[in-house]
Amino acid sequence: MHARNYRHVKNRAYTRKEYARGFPPPKIVKFTMGDTKTQFEIEGQLIATERAQIRHSALEAARVATNRVLMDKLINDYYMNVHPYPHIILRENKMIFGAHADRLQQGMRRSFGAAIGTAAKVEVGQPIITVRVKAGQEQTAKESLKRGSAKLPIPCKIVISKISTPNSQAEKAQPEMETT
Repeated sequence: MHARNYRHVKNRAYTRKEYARGFPPPKIVKFTMGDTKTQFEIEGQLIATERAQIRHSALEAARVATNRVLMDKLINDYYMNVHPYPHIILRENKMIFGAHADRLQQGMRRSFGAAIGTAAKVEVGQPIITVRVKAGQEQTAKESLKRGSAKLPIPCKIVISKISTPNSQAEKAQPEMETT
């Protein structure tokens, strides 16, 4: 079984869990990490440039790689979120190859396949991982997202932007009062 067999989106998403008994749960457990209550100024996003399916093991590897860089350099002064959820069930009709395999396999008879994992469908321009950090830590966010993108089966681009907080909008909206 190769991951490249499941990367391209071919048909409609298969999510009927009542027919696929005993499929493994997604390996990715935590989708949100870091400090969720602090306001951050800089946001970095890992954005997909191709339409594809990303397996749950690849999402978990990207999450771990991104989180490791952030933990090493910023300790707990960041926020990270993994957006896609792997809900598409992947199936495989296992075939045995080699000597005397013809006695064991049934070919296309009952070829529905056993569930082997899950995947998340990603569209072009959809964010996969979002990282928020304080001002001056843009390079750390960029490096962490670059490490995470290396674990994914599709090319991604990294976009760093400033977050407009409610406090900064209120300060810009109110004109400064002069004291006399």
